[in-house]
Amino acid sequence: MTRILMNRRRLLGTGTALGAAALFAPALRAQSAPVKVAGIHASPVENAWNSVLHAAMVAADAEGAIEYSFSEGVSGTDYPRAMREYAEAGNVLIVGESYAVEREARTVAADYPDTAFLMGSSGEASGDNFGVYGTWNWEAAYLGGMLAGAMTKTGTVGSVGAIPIPEVNMLINGFAAGVKAVNPEAKHLVSFIGTFFDPPKAREAGLAQIDSGADILFGERIGTADAAQERGIKAIGSLIDYTPRYPKTVFANALWSFRPLLNAALADAASGNPVGKNYTPLSLMKDGGSDISYVEAEVPAEAVAKMLEVRAAIMAGEFEVPRNFDEPA
Repeated sequence: MTRILMNRRRLLGTGTALGAAALFAPALRAQSAPVKVAGIHASPVENAWNSVLHAAMVAADAEGAIEYSFSEGVSGTDYPRAMREYAEAGNVLIVGESYAVEREARTVAADYPDTAFLMGSSGEASGDNFGVYGTWNWEAAYLGGMLAGAMTKTGTVGSVGAIPIPEVNMLINGFAAGVKAVNPEAKHLVSFIGTFFDPPKAREAGLAQIDSGADILFGERIGTADAAQERGIKAIGSLIDYTPRYPKTVFANALWSFRPLLNAALADAASGNPVGKNYTPLSLMKDGGSDISYVEAEVPAEAVAKMLEVRAAIMAGEFEVPRNFDEPA
């Protein structure tokens, strides 16, 4: 049985992801039509990170909250043009990622002060209409690391990441810290593939780590679990639930939900409030933006018990997972 704690907490009604939706409801009711929202995805929407953004906006569209249109696989050279076209089309909120085009994206936003932009970014918010967010599921990665540290038989685990930007670094460092918390002698291998979406390259990086002794892989990038599956070892997924795709391989996932961030930005944009702020903290576990899932039959009960103790401490504000943005060694 797979335990997805984020969903269980929502069913119990104690997660503030529901609170964010409730905050948006009055602003939504004040609109005579759904809010026009555009998504600009640098990678295909099948990419794990983009799929989380896309799923949140598709769901909001299905609920009648927004009218969603999107582009995917948009190159850096085309990105400013896409932003301008969606702004000219009257979208109230444009969701995207400015990691590769920070200067250009901020210039476009300055040219359209009446359009709200919510951009994945390593930089700060600017003006009244350029909000930023990052992917803070490093707390869940720490919990997954605790499970990996308890389960490794070779004493070596591996992580395959995209590019060593702060958010990716923090996630991999969080996983490594979780491993070390229960297995101080464990060795942690790290590889970066140099791009956000290249499953074959992630697979090759994973295979190299397995050849170096890793028997559990943390897949910050999609494709890592393919290597684990091929070699018959275990893996941990990130952002989405990979277990259905790799039922005998992926035993845990560091999940992320974009919906709390989207709801908050929508509430601000629909109400005419500034969105020039950092929405990243809504990714925290306590706000329903992230959590861990695991397959009970695949994880030792003792390891689960220790992990859940730490999870409870995180939720209660009694334990803070270290935030380390440095590039992992």
